[in-house]
Amino acid sequence: MPINKELLEILCCPLTKKPVTALPDDKLALVNDHIARKQIKDVDGNIIDRPLTEALLTEDRKTIYRIDEGIPVMLIGSGIPTAQVSGL
Repeated sequence: MPINKELLEILCCPLTKKPVTALPDDKLALVNDHIARKQIKDVDGNIIDRPLTEALLTEDRKTIYRIDEGIPVMLIGSGIPTAQVSGL
């Protein structure tokens, strides 16, 4: 289920306060491929071990925030630095 457009308009990165957008499906697949190979860590250093069904990308394209069951997880430590995934 795609994120509500009105909610998306008010969300921003909790660290940089930059706006976020929905991560496109092709980029989501790329991230999930890296997750399947245990190559992705969140800001806190934890290995991400479950695929993303939806995600948000900061305007500066530096951080991904997962969406779980329609709820954005906008915690700084849970953010996923995009530098780990070439092609984003």
